[in-house]
Amino acid sequence: MRKGAMAVALFWAAGSAMAAMDIEVLARTCNNCHGVGGISAGTSMPSIGGLPRDYLKNVMKQWKYDERGAATMNRIVKGFSDDEIDALATHFSKKRWVPVPQKTTAALMKKGKSVTFENCEDCHGAKGDDPDEDAPMINGQWAKYMTLELEKYRDDGFKMPHRKMKKNTRKLKQADIPAAAHFFGAQGQ
Repeated sequence: MRKGAMAVALFWAAGSAMAAMDIEVLARTCNNCHGVGGISAGTSMPSIGGLPRDYLKNVMKQWKYDERGAATMNRIVKGFSDDEIDALATHFSKKRWVPVPQKTTAALMKKGKSVTFENCEDCHGAKGDDPDEDAPMINGQWAKYMTLELEKYRDDGFKMPHRKMKKNTRKLKQADIPAAAHFFGAQGQ
């Protein structure tokens, strides 16, 4: 009996170690766009390390099941099982959120603070670092990426399922979009 129990324990431990190793390998496929540890070096790609697990999981599954539009992510995540998506979401949510230092202007900061107070603060917090459960942190997220995302929410032809985001972004004037993105992008430095 002892030998059988020991064999089961060794098999379970090996399986757990293999699963952990597999998620590390799978997570490396995200590095090209989202950076090592989920910290993006590219201005049009979001950092994902440290974002809430449920947010990451939901967004990836929205892409997989064609509920959310994307240039490439919907094609990429279709190759992942739901369990792999859940594991990736867990993996990146355990990483540290690292705001990316960005330059902006005093005029954009002033306008952005006004715009975000009226339209964004309720869900993302005053500086983008205190989001609701279903919202991501956006303090120090790339301003160019956030501008692109806000434009998607304003476009009727682009699938973006979050109704409150659609409603709030459509209240914005065109000049408000870069101001909001730069305001949040410059936070947390």
